[in-house]
Amino acid sequence: MGVTGPSGPMAGSPGPVMDQDEVDRALARLGAEHEAIETSLLALQDHAGRRLLEGAELTGTTRERWAAAEQEITLLWTYFDAFAGAVRTAHEVRARHKWPRQEDLVSLTRLLRGESVTVAPGPAAAHAGEGRARLSEHFTLAAIVQRMNDLYASSLDMIVAADAVWSALPARIDLLSAELARTRQLAHSVGVRSGEHPAGDDLERITDALTRLREEVVSDPLAHWVPAAGSSAPGGGRPDTRAYDRQARALEDVRREIEAVLTVRQDAEARLARLRDVLSRADRTLAEARSARGEVLAKIAGSDVPAVSGPPTALQEQLATAAKYRRNGQWNRLSPLLESLETKAEDELLRARESLTAVTAPLAVRAELRGRLDAYKAKVAQLGFAEDTLLIERYDTARRMLWSAPCDLRAADAAVRRYQQAAADVLSAQGRGQDRGQDRKGDARP
Repeated sequence: MGVTGPSGPMAGSPGPVMDQDEVDRALARLGAEHEAIETSLLALQDHAGRRLLEGAELTGTTRERWAAAEQEITLLWTYFDAFAGAVRTAHEVRARHKWPRQEDLVSLTRLLRGESVTVAPGPAAAHAGEGRARLSEHFTLAAIVQRMNDLYASSLDMIVAADAVWSALPARIDLLSAELARTRQLAHSVGVRSGEHPAGDDLERITDALTRLREEVVSDPLAHWVPAAGSSAPGGGRPDTRAYDRQARALEDVRREIEAVLTVRQDAEARLARLRDVLSRADRTLAEARSARGEVLAKIAGSDVPAVSGPPTALQEQLATAAKYRRNGQWNRLSPLLESLETKAEDELLRARESLTAVTAPLAVRAELRGRLDAYKAKVAQLGFAEDTLLIERYDTARRMLWSAPCDLRAADAAVRRYQQAAADVLSAQGRGQDRGQDRKGDARP
């Protein structure tokens, strides 16, 4: 309530007798305090959170705290009535004479500074830990104001906390539940249902969790309140949204999965066409590899040519199943199947290309040897040794090996190397002859 007691000693003894000015100042302060306390109590009585607590079926922590708070509020009014009676008595004593007599000042000093407020605690005080076995309690005006402040703060803190949770969470849960309903409707449109798709099971779990969460928030709001450490403000803290946030994230994950299924519905035909194209290219590549293998076996002697497997029928069967899912609108089943097929189809095309490369490797080696042989022949002819008998003989030998079938690649490689070596020897001899000619010219000079 934010009010303080009157000045003066706090002990049971009233102390020195107050003069008229002190009495009048104290009574003025008490009048202001009385008004402030009454205004605060009436505001507490009309607080929206209090009305909600009074009408709610509470459970758990909130039920316990509210039972205690109701007792505190009842006691608070009891204290206020006693306080108001003491203040009224003091005003009546002061009103007897314009200029108070000594006995009036003594009486007023006892009322204003002494333990002049008597309260019979009753059941409410016993519940709040007040009075215990005593039949009544005696307070100074300052002490009872402090006691009312403490009870008011405790009660208001509980009411504000519950009201804050009710103001924050149920509306958010309702909005999330509405979004959940829209997501479920969208999920059903693409065949995502509980028991048939993991996302459908997730939707059911989120539905159950939100239902339980709303029931808990409505009946036990303080179970979802996080007090602020060290805060003395009424209701200092915040609503605990962790359980709500978990369900919101789970729903967002499901929504993304549903959107992925929707994307599948929109792109299914194009993706199926791409799959057919990839598998067709893989089949053609394997057919080319099988044809090349026959050519290699016929044209290359002694080659270890790997066997070429046929196209996997399982992928074609899965592709037919995917097309069936699309025709029947089973998008939730089509989505994972398409993803799996796309990976497998790319792997199959890569395997076919690797098979073709492995099968045609001997032909590539033969082509490389042919190219190297012709390149050396052109170089030799360019340098004027095209008619060299040894080179012609070795070239013809290598060429017969490379252009005959079946071709022995090891023997052909050796023949090409011999031709290269002979060409290198001829070119080297030519270089030495040119060097000797230059030396003779140098000796003939004067």
